[in-house]
Amino acid sequence: MAEQLSALSNITATSHPIGVLDLCQPVSPFWVDVFNTTWPDFTICFEDTILITAPYMVLALYCLFYLPYLYGKSKRVKLLKIGPTPVLFNVKLGLCATMITLHLVELGLTGLESTQIQIPGSYILSSSISLCGMMLVALLVVLERRAGVRSSGILCVFWILNTLNFWPSPSRLIIFAINMCLVITSTILSFFADLSKVLPNKKDKNLSPEYNASFLSKITFWWMNRMMWMGFRRPLTDRDLWQLDDEDKCYNLGLHFNEYWQQEVEQKKLFIEFMSDKSVDSWFGYILAIGLFLVTIISALFREQYQRKCFICGIKIRSSLVWAIYRKALLLSDAARKDSTVGEIVNLMSYDAQQFQSLIMFLHDIWSSPLQIGICMYFLYNTLGAASLAGVGILLVLLPINIILCLKARNIQVKQLKLKDERIQVISEVVNAIKTLKMCAWEEPFLNIINEIRDNELKLLRTSSILYGVAEIAWQASPLLVSLVTFATYILSGNSLTVESAFVGMSLFNLLRFPVGILPIVLSNIMQLSISLKRITSYMLRNELEPQSICRQMPPGKETIAVNFNKASFKWSPTDDKPVLNRIQLEIPKGSLVAIVGHVGSGKSSLLNSIIGELHRSHGDAFVEGSISYVPQQPWIENCSFKDNVLFGNEYDTARYRQTLQACSLYHDLRLLPGADLTEIGEKGLNLSGGQKQRLNLARAVYCNRDIYLLDNTLSAVDINVGTAIFNCVIGPNGTLRHKTRILVTHNLSFLPQMDQIYVMNKGLIVERGTYKTLIADGGAFSEVLQTFTKTDETPNKYEKELDQDNDDNQENIKLNRQVSTISTVSSPVPNPKNRTGVIRIKSKSKDSFKKQLKREIKKKKITSNEEAMSGQVKVSVYLLYMKSIGFFLGIIIVLFEIAGQACYAVSSFWLVTWTSNLNNTNATQSDEYYLGIYGLIAAIQIVVLGVNAIVIALARIKASDDFHFNLVHSVVNAPISFFDSTPIGRIINRFSHDINGIDEVVPTMFSGFLSMSVSALMVIVVVSVSTPTFIIAIVPLFIMYFFTQRFYISTSRQLGRLESISRSPIFSHFSESLQGVATIRSFGVQERFATECHKKVDVNQMAYYPSAATNFWLGVHLDFIGACIVLLASTLAVYYRGSILAGSAAVSVSFALQITNVLNWMVRAANGLEKSIIAAERIKEYSDISEQASAIIDDSRPPPGWPSKGEIEFESYSVSYNKNSRLVLRNINVKVEAREKLGVIGRTGAGKTTLVRALFRLSEPCEGCIYIDGLNISKIGLYDLRSKLTIIPQDPVLFTGTLRLNIDPSNQYSDSEIWNALESVHLKSFVYRLDKGLYLPINEGGENLSVGQRQLICLARAMLQNSKILVLDEATASIDTESDQLVQKTIREQFKASTVITIAHRLNTVLDSSRILILENGIIKEHDRPSNLIANSSSKYYHMLKDADLLQN
Repeated sequence: MAEQLSALSNITATSHPIGVLDLCQPVSPFWVDVFNTTWPDFTICFEDTILITAPYMVLALYCLFYLPYLYGKSKRVKLLKIGPTPVLFNVKLGLCATMITLHLVELGLTGLESTQIQIPGSYILSSSISLCGMMLVALLVVLERRAGVRSSGILCVFWILNTLNFWPSPSRLIIFAINMCLVITSTILSFFADLSKVLPNKKDKNLSPEYNASFLSKITFWWMNRMMWMGFRRPLTDRDLWQLDDEDKCYNLGLHFNEYWQQEVEQKKLFIEFMSDKSVDSWFGYILAIGLFLVTIISALFREQYQRKCFICGIKIRSSLVWAIYRKALLLSDAARKDSTVGEIVNLMSYDAQQFQSLIMFLHDIWSSPLQIGICMYFLYNTLGAASLAGVGILLVLLPINIILCLKARNIQVKQLKLKDERIQVISEVVNAIKTLKMCAWEEPFLNIINEIRDNELKLLRTSSILYGVAEIAWQASPLLVSLVTFATYILSGNSLTVESAFVGMSLFNLLRFPVGILPIVLSNIMQLSISLKRITSYMLRNELEPQSICRQMPPGKETIAVNFNKASFKWSPTDDKPVLNRIQLEIPKGSLVAIVGHVGSGKSSLLNSIIGELHRSHGDAFVEGSISYVPQQPWIENCSFKDNVLFGNEYDTARYRQTLQACSLYHDLRLLPGADLTEIGEKGLNLSGGQKQRLNLARAVYCNRDIYLLDNTLSAVDINVGTAIFNCVIGPNGTLRHKTRILVTHNLSFLPQMDQIYVMNKGLIVERGTYKTLIADGGAFSEVLQTFTKTDETPNKYEKELDQDNDDNQENIKLNRQVSTISTVSSPVPNPKNRTGVIRIKSKSKDSFKKQLKREIKKKKITSNEEAMSGQVKVSVYLLYMKSIGFFLGIIIVLFEIAGQACYAVSSFWLVTWTSNLNNTNATQSDEYYLGIYGLIAAIQIVVLGVNAIVIALARIKASDDFHFNLVHSVVNAPISFFDSTPIGRIINRFSHDINGIDEVVPTMFSGFLSMSVSALMVIVVVSVSTPTFIIAIVPLFIMYFFTQRFYISTSRQLGRLESISRSPIFSHFSESLQGVATIRSFGVQERFATECHKKVDVNQMAYYPSAATNFWLGVHLDFIGACIVLLASTLAVYYRGSILAGSAAVSVSFALQITNVLNWMVRAANGLEKSIIAAERIKEYSDISEQASAIIDDSRPPPGWPSKGEIEFESYSVSYNKNSRLVLRNINVKVEAREKLGVIGRTGAGKTTLVRALFRLSEPCEGCIYIDGLNISKIGLYDLRSKLTIIPQDPVLFTGTLRLNIDPSNQYSDSEIWNALESVHLKSFVYRLDKGLYLPINEGGENLSVGQRQLICLARAMLQNSKILVLDEATASIDTESDQLVQKTIREQFKASTVITIAHRLNTVLDSSRILILENGIIKEHDRPSNLIANSSSKYYHMLKDADLLQN
């Protein structure tokens, strides 16, 4: 440079031609060889034309694509200026203007000089390019502001590159100095984000700091530091999570989805050549070392940003799919829903949608891995010549083998996923019907069913694991095979292996390890994704409801009609052979009251479903005009507050709300609930009785204020007094809905005289129609039923005195006590504050403090417990549990074989050093063939070790999966009923789907990866330390940095993983709940509201999921920096000691050091991934350790054979509550039921009737007292010995997916003839006999292909089979018609005449023949005596019930 400056001064002092005659002359040539000098010195011309203009040229090329993007974005984005004028923008623009001016001045001065002396053209060229470049920068500053770009990445890189341009023009030193100051200032300013620009809806105080982060902060993930530090100091909670960006929210992503639905090689080689050539100056080696350091860091930044972009793309796809799957579930036709089980859809959301995200992370490896392989093979060809083609041949042989293995594994996985769907489906049904399951002592049969499915699933998983393991072995061994075959070909071709060829080849073979190793993973993911894609596509293409089935506008001339069917026929599916409703002729005027009656299975519920559009119309016309409220026969309750269940998303209207509660007789129930109308109602209404659930369902419909009300046997679950009151206050001619169209399916004949029209159905046909009087007068078949059963049915003509008393109470309740703040001050009117039962009393002067106290009180009385995230490190016991499930022996074998495999790899490298070091040794006695043979032996040993290890790992993972699932399912099924009362179903299903999947697939992968990377890291350190011993001293502080970085990271990452797992459960709970009530949701037209609720829950999950992944990217950047320091250290030491160590040893050292970045990164990632994934084991262990119910069998206390022989039951001072913190539901019950006695239990809804049954079956353990059966204390014997000897016909009929025979006899204890006899006794034999498959009729999920009445009769058939000494009828005939009820009651009297029968019923005629009557009220016995004695006492409650029902004469 000094000589060039001197030449320039001589030019200016000497007379020469003026102007520009050459690009570089007369100053300097364009290029001189700088690599053979003691220090590199570029020419002035090269600096002016290349180095100075390079940043501007890069910027210009980038802007060819960037400017159109900015222009388009600036049109879409509106900016809101907050605060004063954006100073940062003005300063940046001012600096650009100043630099433009400087370049103009410089260009002018250069032009002026050219008129006086000869100057090189490079001066004008560099000044012109710099001027144009700065004008482009100014344009970018303006456009980026308009487009809402807070921090420009391209400008930040541009300014940093410009800062490195310290090449002053000799004649422009002052301008250069000023310009450099401006460039440095601009560089510093580019490190900051412009916070004056805020997009709409970005004012959230919990906004992600990424949104306001600068470019450097984003690429280094510096914006994560606050959360990392917070997580290091204390466990994170959901309040610490950031809000999602609008474009990342599920709803917006779903809309986009729906729219589319509808339509480092060369540098390593240079370094090894340098180590072999002692004539090259040391500065070149140090530059190469620094180059390796910089390339490592830059590649790390690019890699982490690439992974971040892929991850964001993946979670957007996953959110979109969840959005689509949920919305599709709300649109599926009934036939399609039968093919789409809950288990399948849960797996679509939890597993299949996740596969898209998994593949996205490897998406570009599909093309980049073959490209890397091709590049490596190209350099191998340059190094080893034609011998490298032999290695290519090995790869070409291995590729089809792996494809075949992956295809076979794919086919197996298809079968495995079907079994997984089936398993989740059975578990979901078991959990939903756990009460019935326990009372019938069916835990063991259904556990056997689940375990059998799981065993078949694990067999397939074992096979696919071995296939994938073999594929992985082939790819892992391929670098060894390729190197062995290539070296063998090279030697046998007459060549000698040199240090350069050996270690350049070895480095290239090492480079092959990643692309070749990643290919089986990519192929595996592609196969898995193809399966998931096929499953999701099949689901998304299933039939939806047909809006055209029902025309929503009446034809001309029918303006006064609400429902008009003209010879309409309906099927559940277009493919069905026969219609379920045939040629229906129906005309219902607006404002009329219509009854639909008929036998069980006659098509009454199907008719209502056709009105709401659930059925496919195959013939005729169907018109329905007006909004609909639908009350299904089986009440559907949301897991939310009592009040929210009534409002159902509508605005709160105080007057209408009070009127609704009063009309539906719910004030009395509010007095019983701990938090009045703010009480949380558990899943499926678990803390409500059957009558309360049905009345709450009715209140929802009434409050919604629709035009048409479809009431499917609404009053069947309530007692006669409440039922009569509801009919008169709500449904009847003078009720709240008197101006609405009401269509009531009923078996209660007493209401028929008040109907405007009655339709009689039989076998899907309307066989009779007319008013009550005309049907009697016609003398048809049904008129005989009316005449026969009207007298025996309840025909109340007035309100009961209790009801009047309740109404008085309700009026009193409206008056609030001014001295005491109750819930009614912020909600609706509640029971009388004088009655402390169920009322929260809070004294408070401040409204805010009152609300806080209220929330605390409600939280105390909350039914469903919140899922708490564990904090701190995963306990050692969890790891030990996993190791125990694997088997310590298998674990030790895996570790030893992993060490052996990595040792073989290290030995092969040192063997190459020995081989090449003896090439120039004249005393060497061994030939190349000898060294090649040993090298091949080492490779063979490593392949065998890898193969055995893969098989052992496959066996170990299956054993662990089997143990965890077995313990989990047995623990859950045998958990006490209180566990299910307080735990949402979605939370349990999440354990069996996502967490078990983690044990099956994620934990083994992470465990294997951590072990492999740990051993690899150890080997790398040993190899580098042996090659360059000084490395040991320098590596210690770097490893300390690794350790603290990892510990700093894991505390945040682990807790975010826990929060993400917890936030997933509400998605499944909401989804399961929505599927159960999909008919109600659709009939009310609130699909969008429920979809929005699902979107919110998905967004909450993403709020934890994204920062959880961002912590990995943060970790990657920091680990890569430390790894780059190791590379710099190893390469610098190799240069420093290059005269004292062998070139081969130096090459091994640097080669392994270059690997250590990836190895240590993946080791730390795998360690953290293992700790995050082991959370699945932690969560499963949590449920595996829940306290179990009492033992099924107590060997030392088994009842005698034949027990109970008499059926005598005695309650002695018995008190019980649902849980420790709740009030007593039954208090001091003392009653004795004699052998063969028929006890009728009566009481208002919520009086404790069903709790009495729970007590008898020990679903709830007593707080005080005990129960004796035949003199034996039932608390002293096992639950199986107790429950298997009792028979119950539950209030809610429960059927499972499977065959009809399975549902009647799950334990397979009875013959087919016995089952046919049972069906005949409940009058179902003829129905089943007509079916093609008879007893093996497939039962759909929940028994949806049968009517509710038919389901109830099947439950009765189960009881007939058992014929035990004690039978409990828990409102068993509420869902069947009166005629069938009478027949069933007769059958029960005959079949169980020698048994003790406890009947809980709402219709008085079902207990008229009871030998004793027990009346409960608020959990205590009000009356217990023989019916004759109670009737003789005119002041008894029973007497008044009969009198008000006109049944005294009977």
